Amino acid sequence: MTQLAPPPEATKAAPTGGRPSRPRRSSLASRDNRAGLVMVLPTTIIIIAIIIIPVIWNLILSFQQTDFTSIAEHGLFSPLTLDNFIAVFTDPGFWSSLWTTIVYSVFSTAGSIAVGLGAALAFRAPFKGRGVARSLMLLPYVAPVVAVTFVWQIMLNSQFGIVNTLGKEWFGWEHPIDFLGQAPYALITVIMFEIWRYFPFAFLFITARLVALPGDIEEAALVDGVTPWQNFRYIVLPQLLPVISLLSVLRLIMTFNKFDDVYLLTGGAAGTEVSAVRVYNTLIGSFDIGGAAANAFVLSAILGVFLFIYVKFFAGKGDDE
Repeated sequence: MTQLAPPPEATKAAPTGGRPSRPRRSSLASRDNRAGLVMVLPTTIIIIAIIIIPVIWNLILSFQQTDFTSIAEHGLFSPLTLDNFIAVFTDPGFWSSLWTTIVYSVFSTAGSIAVGLGAALAFRAPFKGRGVARSLMLLPYVAPVVAVTFVWQIMLNSQFGIVNTLGKEWFGWEHPIDFLGQAPYALITVIMFEIWRYFPFAFLFITARLVALPGDIEEAALVDGVTPWQNFRYIVLPQLLPVISLLSVLRLIMTFNKFDDVYLLTGGAAGTEVSAVRVYNTLIGSFDIGGAAANAFVLSAILGVFLFIYVKFFAGKGDDE
């Protein structure tokens, strides 16, 4: 009897459960890519709208001789020129404000981190009421800046402020001191205000790192007879250096661009015209949009150079150690 040949479909090898075919894998990857693009699209649009476009527009304005009158007459676009940057670099006031900004930023950053470190170490050991005390430490940071600057202005008033009153009674001051209108007291005052207002920021970071420190190393060192200073210098501080380094960068960036604290306290008078206040005065006082944009762009470039140096040479050293 003749045996019938199997149909062509039966001769094909059945799938054995091997790897998926390449087209299917490509389809899944494409679908994942589309889903990822859809998820990041809102964030991308926001970044472009509130960061990239304003930066590009500020750069364009910095190359134009633009003020409110020229915008009303000629529109938003004027001929490009380098006069704004020439005026910035040849103006002694720019270099004076830049030096004031550097002094203000460095001392404010160092002081706020030092006070925050001291406060974090003081609250490290448990005691009754530590939680409430820690909460009160955050008051300068969370209080509205308008309210606290008003309180400082009243306290430091040269006629009826409590600081001058106590200075006359306790320290024998012959004349009241104008802390907010006389150089160099005004600059020292705004630096002290910045330290007082932002040391809780450093306090939070350093406290979080102290909580995470392993205790066995310190316990072994104390058994070996190290002093409290040696324990801090050789055990605690090296483990805090990465956090302190990060705080230094964050606080320098924040302080370098600081405007509201200085302006509300002194208005930039008496040697306290930092760069951000100068940009504001150029824009509002002189109605010079192009000059203010050029000032802002130069300051951003200077800050970018500092950040590049930090990232290039110092960013990873704390973690490596």
